Parts: sequence; structure tokens; C-alpha cells
Amino acid sequence: KFEHPRCGSLEYLPKRRTKHHKGRIRHFPKDDASKPVHLTAFSGYKAGMTHVVRYHERREGKKMIKKDIVEAVTVIETPPIKVVGIVGYVETPRGLRTLSTVWAQHLSDNVKRRFYKN
Repeated sequence: KFEHPRCGSLEYLPKRRTKHHKGRIRHFPKDDASKPVHLTAFSGYKAGMTHVVRYHERREGKKMIKKDIVEAVTVIETPPIKVVGIVGYVETPRGLRTLSTVWAQHLSDNVKRRFYKN
């Protein structure tokens, strides 16, 4: 009987389309209390990849080396963000805890439609 190691990883199984297309932000930078309140994260989606040609000059001794370098780049799509609320956190011995949530007074129908399944 012919036996061999499997071809490919089992990490990405099952291979099917996701039920929820909205991503989530998994990491936030360290907060600096001396700076004013600001946006710490912004969501983006990988739209694809392409390449760019970059002109590079370098000196080795007396001669100049000039060449074009082709590099791979990722295209990230960042849709417009609409703020619908703010969440306040308080520091506890076990980590951050939600203190209160403030919602915007006037929400559009498109935003309300996303909160309800039916």
C-alpha cells in the first residue's frame, strides 16, 4: 500500500465561505494617558495584492549602482467609519471593565437595520 505525508495543512479546514463578513480588531496599541482622546484602531479588509517598481540608488565606493526593484504590496480597502457610540472602560485588578456606553442620538436607518436580524 502506498503511504505518504498529506499535502497541505488542516489549519484552514473546512474550506467554505464565512457566515459573518465583518472583521474584528484583535489588537490595540498601548494607550498613552498624556495624549488627548483619539481613535486607536481602524478596520480594513485585504482587497488583493499587486506589485510596484521602485528606483534604488546605492553607492559602493566610487561607483553608483542604479537599479529598479520590484516589490510586492498589499491593497487594503478601508470603508468609511461612522461613530454610533462610545464605550468607557475602568481599570480593575482583573483587567479592563466596561463602565458605561453612550449611543449617538440620531442613528440612520442603515445603522439600525444592522442591529436587528429580522
